[in-house]
This record gives sequence, C-alpha cells and structure tokens, in this order.
Amino acid sequence: MSILKHHKKIEKHATLLLVLSFLVVSIGGIVQIVPLFYLENTIEEVEGVRPFSPLELAGREVYIREGCYTCHSQMIRPMRDEVERYGHYSLAAESMYDHPFLWGSKRTGPDLARIGGRYSDDWHVQHMIDPQSVVPESIMPPYGFLMDRVIDGEHIADLLRTYRIVGVPYTDEMIENARADFRAQANPDADHSGLLERYPGAQTRNFDGQPELTEMDAIIAYMQVLGTLVDFSTFVPDPQR
Repeated sequence: MSILKHHKKIEKHATLLLVLSFLVVSIGGIVQIVPLFYLENTIEEVEGVRPFSPLELAGREVYIREGCYTCHSQMIRPMRDEVERYGHYSLAAESMYDHPFLWGSKRTGPDLARIGGRYSDDWHVQHMIDPQSVVPESIMPPYGFLMDRVIDGEHIADLLRTYRIVGVPYTDEMIENARADFRAQANPDADHSGLLERYPGAQTRNFDGQPELTEMDAIIAYMQVLGTLVDFSTFVPDPQR
C-alpha cells in the first residue's frame, strides 16, 4: 500500500512525473545506444550481397521516381505469417547499399523483398501494362509508358560516382565500364563476361522483349534481382551478433 501511495503522489505532481519519466527514458536510451559505439560494424556481412549493376540501379531509380515504395514494402519481418508468405526474413546486409532504404511502412500491394525470380519477365511486362489483367483485384495504375521511354545510360557513370560518395563500393573499373555494362545486361548477344565478373549473379537478357533498351528493361532487371543474391539454404547467422 505504501508503494501505491508514493505512486499517487508522483501521478499528481506533474513536474515530478515529467522528471522521472525523462530519467527512465534516458536510462533506456543509454542502455540501447552506448553499446553501439563499441561495435566496429552493426551489419553482419553476408556472402553474395553486392552493389546493384548499372541497369539494376537505373531500374531502382525508376522504381523510386514512380513512387512504387509507397504501396510496396521491401521488409519481411521475422514473424511466422510473413515468413511463410514472402520467404526468409530480411537481413540488414541486403539493404546495406541502398540509398535511400526502401523498407516501406505500408502494403497496399505485397512485399517485394523476394520478388526476384518469382514471376517471368513477360508477367512483369503485362503487369506493368495492365495490372488487372494478371491480378484482377489490383488497384495499381498502369505503367505501360515505361515501354516507350528509351534510355542509353549516358549519365549512369555519374550515378555510380554519386553512390560511391555515400559509401557504396563501386570501383574505378565499375565506373569506367558502367555504360557498357548498362547496355550489355539487356542485350542477349553481348559479351557478359566482364559484367558478370563485376556483378556476380547479374541476370542478362532482353527483359521487355523490345529491340530498344527502355525503362521497362531497367525496372524489371531491378525487380528480378530482389532477394536473389543471398543463398538462404546455406545462411547461418553469426552468433556473436
């Protein structure tokens, strides 16, 4: 009873309640934040994760420009229903080269963190042109105009340089070959050896089926790589983290 009486005094004294609340929040914050200063890296590096190829990166820019992240998240939470529906929960390392992060906070449509390889390129093209033709209940607007927007990668090397400034490890070789890699990835007849050496696991083909290289190629290349770089059958979390 004596404890309850003291508690009533605190609740009735606004200033005292404010001060004690501040102390509790401060202690909790210190306990969570201070240990981070003693860690060299808070992200566990995972084999397979690499920077986006020039075409994938261009597709990501289209994805951001069109606001796709406002309806689709890229964050699978470690809860049973999410893992069963979307696949292995998201790892911090999978987003370590993302600027900005596209985790999202709302799902009008499904999560896209593991969308890569789940559908064919033709499906994606049709879904962009007429979403309701493949998903009748979809409220997504059409993006067929991406098929008509031809791109040549003129400034793609500058984009890689910009990402390098914020910490993405694009090398001089990657930047020097950026435009050639950009064009080669969507050209099935190109020599892909250098591209695949710089970007292991990059998918090389004509993504939208047209002879021209378009924004549709770029966004499909980006979506088809999402969630494919980490082999979760061999992934074992580091017990030290």
